[in-house]
Amino acid sequence: MAKTSIFNEISFNDQIKLLNDFKARSSTFSKGVTIMSNLRTTRDFNIVKSGIVNIIRFNYNGTRTIIETLEEDDVFGNFSSATSEELYVIADTDAEIISFNYDNIFQRYSKNIDLHYQFNENVVKILANKLQSTNDRIQILTEKTIRNKLLNYFNTLYKRNLSKNITIPFSLTNLADYLSIDRSAMMRELKNLKDEGLINQKGKKIQLLYYIN
Repeated sequence: MAKTSIFNEISFNDQIKLLNDFKARSSTFSKGVTIMSNLRTTRDFNIVKSGIVNIIRFNYNGTRTIIETLEEDDVFGNFSSATSEELYVIADTDAEIISFNYDNIFQRYSKNIDLHYQFNENVVKILANKLQSTNDRIQILTEKTIRNKLLNYFNTLYKRNLSKNITIPFSLTNLADYLSIDRSAMMRELKNLKDEGLINQKGKKIQLLYYIN
């Protein structure tokens, strides 16, 4: 499913109007800083204006799982949490976040009605994309082997970009966390896939050499 910008079909000047109407807040965070915790209780709708952030879950012994990695123009809020567990949003790089309160977004305004309608339509499309991404992730995590998790993840990136030349959007360490697998075992499986002629790999860049339905 193609990525939808929160500001699709909205000019820069009109974006400024909307940010004022919605009483949006802009905040900057340094790499490694926790932007938000207990994500499921927030009343904010947040946009990554710049940088990269991770939504992370820690288990009882401190092991972390990356639930989602967000880049420029991605969004997060309580809709990002499909679990009752506490989730953290942590800056993977220096990042700037724009935040809206839900009540302000869906309040009816007498002015700029067309802009608000377009913005809300974009929000609905983004939430639909989020649902698809969640379904894709569930399918990946339910695979029983590291190989199948990797291939399923690669297939997801292929369908997203319609290219067999894909780039993993985060470090290989973070990829292991995202797939909930041991990094050393993952690296061995990547080597096996390469030796078997199924992929070419150079760092985070992967070329898929196998047939995809």
